[in-house]
Amino acid sequence: VYLEESGGRLVQAGGSLRLSCAASGPSFYRNAMGWFRQAPGKEREFLSATSWSGSPTYYSDSVKGRFTISRDNARNTLYLQMNSLTPEDTADYYCAAKIGMELTSDTLDYEYWGQGTRVTVSS
Repeated sequence: VYLEESGGRLVQAGGSLRLSCAASGPSFYRNAMGWFRQAPGKEREFLSATSWSGSPTYYSDSVKGRFTISRDNARNTLYLQMNSLTPEDTADYYCAAKIGMELTSDTLDYEYWGQGTRVTVSS
């Protein structure tokens, strides 16, 4: 099982960015996937999760209305569209996959993780 994030870069406040997470390996784990982030000196934070079908979706209050999770199963890719970015969104962003259909926000529920992609939002 391998997850690889991409798309992180420096962006100005108010801008948008789309992150991608390419998945490969046995399909058994592809029941639910999520996005998390970790800012320097802070704990890893849940952002969003979705089932293998792309519905339902689940968002944290901190990103609801600004971020959108989606997936393209034909491409084995998970996305995170991020709009109205602020400097507080600066962090390393991670995708994760879990066995089972339940959408959860707990990092301990996710068995597989990517290496992360860095997003920096300048003011």
